[in-house]
Amino acid sequence: MSDAGSNFTSYEREPAKRVFASELREATKTFKNTEDEKSPMYVLLPTGERCNRVLVVGTITQKDKIGDQNILYRARVSDPTGLFFVTAGSYQPEAMHQLAKIDPEVPVFVAVIGKPSVYTTPDGKVFTSVRAESVLVVDQETRDLWVQDTARSTLDRVDALAGDDPSSDVLLARETYRFGPDHWRRMVYDALSRVMTL
Repeated sequence: MSDAGSNFTSYEREPAKRVFASELREATKTFKNTEDEKSPMYVLLPTGERCNRVLVVGTITQKDKIGDQNILYRARVSDPTGLFFVTAGSYQPEAMHQLAKIDPEVPVFVAVIGKPSVYTTPDGKVFTSVRAESVLVVDQETRDLWVQDTARSTLDRVDALAGDDPSSDVLLARETYRFGPDHWRRMVYDALSRVMTL
C-alpha cells in the first residue's frame, strides 16, 4: 500500500463497537498507536478489544443542560447492565441538537454512537463516558436487537480473552482489569434474561 493510501486509512472512521454499560464503566486504559496528535485515542475494553467508537442503546433516565454560552448536555442512559453517561456539546452540534429535543420525563430508547472518554477526577476516581456523535430515538425492537448483537460481540471477545492464543490487547486486558471471562459471561446472560422477561 502506498504512503498516501496508508495515511488515508489511518484517518478513516473506526467501526463502532457494541458494548454494554457494565463493561464500558470498567474500561479505564487508554492509548494511541502513534505519537501523531491526529492518531485516534483507543479505550481498551476489559474483554480485550480496543475501541475508538462505540454504539450503545438504552433508555434516557436523566438529562442536564450545563452552561449558557458553551452549552453541554449530559445524559444518563440505562441498558440492561447499568448506566452509560453520554455528553454532547458545541463540538458535536448534531448530537447536541438531537439530545436537546429529547424529553427525559417521557422514557424513550436512544441509540448513541460516540467516542468513549476516560477522565480521572481530582480525588483519583476514574470516570468513563461517551462523547456522542449522534443520538437517535429508536423503538424497543431496535433496543432488543442491539442487546442480542452486543451479547454476541461480547461473548466473542470473552472467548478470545479466555483463549490460549491471546493478542497483545488481550494480554494487556488480563494485566489491567480485575474481572475475568466468567464475570463477563454472567453479565451477558443477565442482560439477555432481563430483556427476555420484559
